[in-house]
Amino acid sequence: MKRSTTKPPPEIEKWTEEDVHQWLMTQVKVHEPCADRFFEEEVSGDSLVFYKKTDILDLGIKHGPAVKIISYLERLKEGSQHASQFPAYVENWTKEQVNQWLLQHVKIYSKYAERLQEEDVSGDCLVCFKKQDLLDLDVKSGPAVKILAELRQLNEKPEPTLQPIPHTSTDQQATPKPIQPEESLAKAITIQQADKMVGQMSENIHLPFKRTSEKEEILQTKTEVLVSKRKETVAATLPNIPKITVEIQKTLDDLLKEDLKRFHFSLLQYTNSTCKPIPRGKLEGKDTMDTAKLLTEHYGSNEALKVTPEVLKEIGQCDLACNLEKTMGQLKQQCHSKEALKKEANQGDKLKNLLTCGGNSLDNYDRFVVVVNKSSPDQVQNLQFLSKLKLFCVLDYDPESAAKGGLCYSYSESRVANRHTPSQYQGQTETVIKNLNLYKQTSWVFCNGRHDLDSDSNRELDYKNWLRKSCRDVEQLISFICNPEVLLQGRSLIIFLLLSPVDTEKDPIFDTYKSFLKHTEEKNIITICDSQSTYEKWRELIQDKCDYDIDPLSIFELTLSEVNGTVMALGPFNQSSERLLPSPDSSAVVLKQKDEDLMIALDILCLNQCKNIYNENSQEFHDFRIKVEEEFYRGGKVKWWNFYFCDKDTEKPFIKRDKYENVKTIIRSQRTHSKNACVLLNLFHHPGCGGTTLAMHVMWDLRQEFRCAVLKDNTLPKDEVATQVRKLVKLESEKPSPVLLLVDDSQESNNHYDLVNCIRKAIEDFSNTHMDDVQNCKVIILNCVRSHSPKEQYRQDNSTQCQYITASLTPEEQKEFEKKLKELEETHEKPENFYTFMIMKSNFDKDYVDDLARNMLGSFDFSTKEAQLFAFLALLNTFVAESAISLSLCEDFLGLKVIRWKEDSVLDRMKPYSNFLIIDTDEEWGGYKVIKILHHTIACACLEELEKSHYLKVSDIAMEILHCDLFFSVGVVKHRFMHSIQRMLIERQRKKAGDEREPFSPFIDKINNQQGRQTVQEIFVRASSRFETRASIPQALARYLYNDCDFPEALKWAEKAKNIKENPYTVDTIAQVHKSHLKSNIQREKQEATHNPEDLNTNMILANDAIKAFKRAQELANTEVVPEEEAADDVSDDYSRRSYNVYGYVGVLEIAFLIFEILGRLPFIEESDPMKKKYLQSFLQKSIPITRVYKDDNEINNRYVEIIKEHELFIVNLKPQVKETFELLDCYFTYIKGNNSEFDSKNHRTVCALFKKYVNLFCTTPEGIKTERQNNPNLNLKMDIEERRLCLEMNQADTFVGVLQHLDKHAEEIERVTECYAFLQQQQQFINKKQKTKETINYILSNIVLYLLNPKSKHVKSYKYLSDLLLKTLQDVGLRYPFPDPYYLALLLLWPSPTQENTEIGTYVTAIRNSTRKYLSKLFQKRSTVAKLYLGKEEGLKRLISKPNLDKSFLPKMPRDALAQLWRNGDIFKETAIISRLHRVSGTIEQGELFANYGKLKIPVRPALIGGIRTGFSTEKVSFYLGFAINGPLAYDIQHEN
Repeated sequence: MKRSTTKPPPEIEKWTEEDVHQWLMTQVKVHEPCADRFFEEEVSGDSLVFYKKTDILDLGIKHGPAVKIISYLERLKEGSQHASQFPAYVENWTKEQVNQWLLQHVKIYSKYAERLQEEDVSGDCLVCFKKQDLLDLDVKSGPAVKILAELRQLNEKPEPTLQPIPHTSTDQQATPKPIQPEESLAKAITIQQADKMVGQMSENIHLPFKRTSEKEEILQTKTEVLVSKRKETVAATLPNIPKITVEIQKTLDDLLKEDLKRFHFSLLQYTNSTCKPIPRGKLEGKDTMDTAKLLTEHYGSNEALKVTPEVLKEIGQCDLACNLEKTMGQLKQQCHSKEALKKEANQGDKLKNLLTCGGNSLDNYDRFVVVVNKSSPDQVQNLQFLSKLKLFCVLDYDPESAAKGGLCYSYSESRVANRHTPSQYQGQTETVIKNLNLYKQTSWVFCNGRHDLDSDSNRELDYKNWLRKSCRDVEQLISFICNPEVLLQGRSLIIFLLLSPVDTEKDPIFDTYKSFLKHTEEKNIITICDSQSTYEKWRELIQDKCDYDIDPLSIFELTLSEVNGTVMALGPFNQSSERLLPSPDSSAVVLKQKDEDLMIALDILCLNQCKNIYNENSQEFHDFRIKVEEEFYRGGKVKWWNFYFCDKDTEKPFIKRDKYENVKTIIRSQRTHSKNACVLLNLFHHPGCGGTTLAMHVMWDLRQEFRCAVLKDNTLPKDEVATQVRKLVKLESEKPSPVLLLVDDSQESNNHYDLVNCIRKAIEDFSNTHMDDVQNCKVIILNCVRSHSPKEQYRQDNSTQCQYITASLTPEEQKEFEKKLKELEETHEKPENFYTFMIMKSNFDKDYVDDLARNMLGSFDFSTKEAQLFAFLALLNTFVAESAISLSLCEDFLGLKVIRWKEDSVLDRMKPYSNFLIIDTDEEWGGYKVIKILHHTIACACLEELEKSHYLKVSDIAMEILHCDLFFSVGVVKHRFMHSIQRMLIERQRKKAGDEREPFSPFIDKINNQQGRQTVQEIFVRASSRFETRASIPQALARYLYNDCDFPEALKWAEKAKNIKENPYTVDTIAQVHKSHLKSNIQREKQEATHNPEDLNTNMILANDAIKAFKRAQELANTEVVPEEEAADDVSDDYSRRSYNVYGYVGVLEIAFLIFEILGRLPFIEESDPMKKKYLQSFLQKSIPITRVYKDDNEINNRYVEIIKEHELFIVNLKPQVKETFELLDCYFTYIKGNNSEFDSKNHRTVCALFKKYVNLFCTTPEGIKTERQNNPNLNLKMDIEERRLCLEMNQADTFVGVLQHLDKHAEEIERVTECYAFLQQQQQFINKKQKTKETINYILSNIVLYLLNPKSKHVKSYKYLSDLLLKTLQDVGLRYPFPDPYYLALLLLWPSPTQENTEIGTYVTAIRNSTRKYLSKLFQKRSTVAKLYLGKEEGLKRLISKPNLDKSFLPKMPRDALAQLWRNGDIFKETAIISRLHRVSGTIEQGELFANYGKLKIPVRPALIGGIRTGFSTEKVSFYLGFAINGPLAYDIQHEN
């Protein structure tokens, strides 16, 4: 790089601010404004040495100059000289030429080139750039490396030819401006000053700057520099000054210096004006430009044109005066013509047209964005119209807006406004939308301070500091708003609401306008001004700075009161009466708009829904009704209007499905009779058979009895939905009202159970305070479950709280459809084209639908865009529930320019296929428009027809989608489409029986059946390249491949999935590959007659790898917390996210037993031979090495032994590992509260089956023990001990949890167990201390369990004996025993009673919590514990009551599922059978903690159900039932005394 070769001064720290300024100007050669920023911020040498790039950017200096300055500064600190590394022409490039080079020669994306140009990266800056500097400008790594490489190659190439780039976008000038006048001027100034300074430097070679010692000289130098700067830049700023000022300045420029003084003197004496003369001080020393500006500012533009000629004439300059008057006449003529235009326009009509696009309703725009500056309370009174607009966000520059009297404060009184800062709009688009509740609630963005918050960071900034600290955030905010993925251009409107004057371009709101112009067209921005004077200044600024006349898009003659009235009179019209909700005692309450804003998850159905919105005798209402009915019967979602129309016309009622009355009856019954606070009613239905419509019909007819709402956003956290439902229950009334909530479950998920629990917890406290009105304090969830086998699911549900409907009509329903068709023929043209209605009328006749598809697709041509798009929709709508493609994405694909308010343009283009298409809205993401096929059966039939008649397979369509780049770029809308494709590839349906899923998605299954593995793999490979960050695609391919027995390829894809994201599911997939490979090998070996030792080696390696993978998966499951939104984006198809609890442990067991099976088939340790089995047992128990096992001496056996020796450490560790895993899983299934899932049940069954194999392999039979005794008579006692321990192990009672499990078994088993432990107690002199302690603890527990099952058993010890033994044991183990077992016994035996108080019990509660935290925390992390024993009303052992004992009061009269539900939700404790047997403990809640009280003794207790303790840290007296869980006492059914 060509730089000054003068060696930099050795001591930068001694530089003054002036030295830094001159160094920047002469050596770094930045523009003077940049250097001035350093001077203004008092940057001297001792500050400069610490500067980083970010510090320079904070000064408001752009990236290009910042990098250059830092580069020079680093060289300066190193003391090195700057040498040229690139051709000289590069450093002479302007930023426009850099842009040309990047686009024409480097060929990078235009957005990167534009980014560099925006940041003033000229050639002399570019040569200083490093890779990180480009990355900081959001240039990706690939293009960044390419730019630097191409730059280096310029040394070896001729100078490139750069062609000017024509500007075609609407926000740029038509003619290219390669070099801005200001830049040319600045460069000229820089060169001129540099020449002077180089001359100064040559006088003193050792110091870079000529210094003065006196303060006055320094100040004088600074003043001269700044004055010089100002004079020299006047010419550059001329084009941006108002025209009248320019004309006056041009005239004054012709005056000599003496004449200008005389002009000033006469101007001071001028009195022929209503304004006072200009003060002498203001005119002192002013040049022509300053004088011209002073004239227009003091007198106003029009009067300045009168004053100037008169003063010129006074000083004898008549010619100049005449020339100015001539020019003045032309300017006035222009002004008058514009004024005339203004007066001709009717501003009221103009405002309506701007807001409605020539209509009468504000619905023509999807969203409005408002930018507003400072307001007064008087103005705010007339801005109620903002509450009527569908505001996306408000950019507010009034720091007082949130205070009383401010605009935000006023708006918030009637609507919800979430108060944000611009910086909160940074990050992933979807994350920002979700976090800020965009589309659902108004975002009010404070762009320059917020004085209601008392902190320095919320202070209002002056323009200079705002530019430095806030401008960038606001620019990013505007970029976000104008992103077409957020707000579509042409379908949103930006309103600049100017309530106070904008006098100068140095105003943040003007910068905001310019930022909007960078991202959108001028026609998308309108201006509303509070006065004509404010408008004129604003218009003048934009005309001069942006070269655009805003007059056609501006309102300025109407008062704010008139603006308010005009907007409020526009549609859509709100109901003349308020929206009403039912309330207790047959009353009604008003649903306020603000309350509705707060309940963003709910679409609330009101008593007077649809009333008083239209004049129902008008043509408008008639046309609206025809349109709504047509949309519904064609295939659109049902609307409340459809039911309203039928209610109005009683002779034409809405068709009632045969299950209508059943569903209605169940809902009413559950409200009256159910003791649950929240009830789930499942309605299973085939896709497209009217399930959701039936549910909404029931809601419509029950809206007088329930407060009804539809859950419209399934993405919200369940606890937030629960909070909103709770608000609806108690809204505007002291008494609660029952709520009926409709949930549409399109994915057959179990999320509704989570929702039930969250709602139940949310209203528990509320119901406790309204015990007299329990019937009304209830939420009934009507859950519509889309299912491909609704009848089977209905049977599996095994509950009275469910119904189903299928794609089949009863004879009565068919009659109703026939009748409705005749009604439609009276009011609609061609109702036979209402295909969804006709499909149902035909009783879902497949032949009818196939004929429709055949007729429509007769001339189908897949080479056209329209046909391709239709095929894409048919594919998605067939395989993915509720799928659609956004309208904007369809427009892009078809190459349509977005036509404002003409959404039907896509349907017009799609003819004839548009007869099968309908436009809908996606409520979850801002209500954007989507397009889909009318009915699921039509989509299926079209897909079949394409395959049958046009030889177009589903794989061909899928590959075409995956080939299209448009669908896979970044964006919210595209992400939703991509998510649908991902679901199509990996989402598996439930099997008709059970909770398990099919091995593949229906889509993959179809391709596999039609075309086989190669095509399936091609699709997955292509999809994997499209979804590079999604592990689920390679994971699904790995599953497909291992099912196809291609294990090496499956492992490759499973590893790829893990490399994308290591989580329990991807690692488990690797384990499943190894496990499947191992099982496949075993099957093959069983069928082969010969033995191959190398198979054993292969299998051992596979088993080892599988166990490592299962352990790693379990480790991740124990520690990983998956964020809800991440889980939703990358759903694993193997397990639900909440189910991977212990599957890794189960996998380890399965592999271990496969190894035992393999070893058990070896010729010399064959399990089927009792003697050889003994060898196998002994080897696995480490009793003998494999070399001591008797065998035939042959090559095969010897090779087997060699291989076993290689893997001996792995093999002999399996048995203790298996034992430990069984104990852990026993704890899990015994101590943890189950989620009643099929997955947990399957795991439990697997573990039980494996334990039987364990007993069979390792536990010797009584006959075997007898034979052993005879062979070793001297070892009788040892054999007795071993026999008892084997007995315990066989009965799964050699562990504490195993003994506790016997509460659910027969008394005979625990009696035998207790007898074994009693024998071992007598032989403790032969047992080590650790074993002795464990067996003593188990012995005490076995006595307790035996007493509860058979209190009269001769083996049961007394309460006193057990208590004394426990106290002795507790003394031995202390308070740091690694397992909770002794402390659990302490709770059972030492818990206080009315006659006995144990002051140490609190200590044992702490000890049990500490030990479970260490020993069982990985099991408890995601689950809660359950009590196996409860505190009864008796004394001693009698007061312990087991859960199985309590269950006997209800079984077999009550189904087990129903009983389990009562336990899960806590309603069991309202049953008399429970109340009569359990003791209610008194306690208190203090500081949010729960205690059981016994006199002065306070024992910490945990609530069994979350939400059992109210928030707010209120100290309360309570009572509860007590249960004993492994991690401490639990409180059930907490009741507040008050």
